[in-house]
Amino acid sequence: MWFLIFAAMQIVIIGGGASGFFCAINIAQRHPNVDVTILEKSSKLLSKVRISGGGRCNVTNNLPDPKELTKRYPRGGKEMLGPFHQFSITSTIEWFKDKGVALKAEADGRMFPVTDSSETIIECFTSAAESLGIDIQMNINVTGISPNIEGFQLSTNKGSIAANYVVVATGGNTDKEFKETLMKLGHTLSPAVPSLFTFNVSNHPINQLMGVSVPNAIIKISNSKLKEEGPLLITHWGFSGPAVLRLSAWGAKHLAQCNYNFNFTINWNGEYKAEDLLLDFLYFKQQHQQKNVLSATFNLPKRLWAYLIDKCGIMENSVWQNISKSQLQKLAQTICHDSYDARGKTTYKEEFVTCGGVNLKEIDFKTLQSKMLPRLYFAGEVIDVDGITGGFNFQNAWTTGWIAANSISEALNK
Repeated sequence: MWFLIFAAMQIVIIGGGASGFFCAINIAQRHPNVDVTILEKSSKLLSKVRISGGGRCNVTNNLPDPKELTKRYPRGGKEMLGPFHQFSITSTIEWFKDKGVALKAEADGRMFPVTDSSETIIECFTSAAESLGIDIQMNINVTGISPNIEGFQLSTNKGSIAANYVVVATGGNTDKEFKETLMKLGHTLSPAVPSLFTFNVSNHPINQLMGVSVPNAIIKISNSKLKEEGPLLITHWGFSGPAVLRLSAWGAKHLAQCNYNFNFTINWNGEYKAEDLLLDFLYFKQQHQQKNVLSATFNLPKRLWAYLIDKCGIMENSVWQNISKSQLQKLAQTICHDSYDARGKTTYKEEFVTCGGVNLKEIDFKTLQSKMLPRLYFAGEVIDVDGITGGFNFQNAWTTGWIAANSISEALNK
């Protein structure tokens, strides 16, 4: 019989993304004499941080109430209530402030570094990692995790690595081989399917309106309870904007089952009902009989209004007096129940978020430690937790990364 001998406690973080770095830094800050190593499979670090928010990095959201915060997570919201009390959005803001990174909130609640550059966050993490002596190893593929008396032995493409504690922070795109590694340790993982994507409506006249947006539309998935309200953007491939992205998150599993072929309806005027809109049309017709139909757009963009009246068979050179009540009824119905068939999805600005991951029942959310195996922890998107767009997925990364770090730190202190 033989035993591993450690010169110092070895903490290995598998994954060089947001949650992995955050966890590593928080461990190393408290325990400078502990060896902390980040193993990154690719040749790139913090890739999602770099592209988030169009290169500005949507760090979090200005929503400090943990209970309200959990409502932004289609999966895992209930489980994250306790963690958000441990490390809240306020905690995130203070953490970055302590590192010299000030955050600002925009009107929609999204928070960014005041520099409007994701490089500020990357520099914050990489500088902290360097100053704390965190060992970052690139192009390391972990192919096996074997428990032993001292912790774990990790098999990689570049040899064996010993660890007393392991934090899995491999993200939502964890490869099949590593998933099998986790399953051999007793964990189950729900399939990862895309979340936060746009709807493809190819070769449709609506695509000619690319760039047109409305501030408050309601979009519903037919034959389901799924619906969202908010800004909607027409693109050259279909539909995007916050309302679509949020709907894609809440409907991620349902839409995957449909193979992303589904019908949806849009109310271009938000909560406005067709019968109320018809009354507005009839009143306007009575007051402005000789005006051209394009003279009023009823709070819709001009190009969208022209498209909708054409869709209803109303000529653009018509005057209101010559538009029949049945035509106006059809127009009101179309504005409030405009129907489209999606045929596929498009990843949103290369930001690939997934739902799925390690079963929530197999993780202690007070510590983020595995219930199956002591000293094995999880952080970030590898857990079956995902949020809607707006900084919520990064907040999950910060919270779970911090709690895992705190739990390991407390264990080291014993």
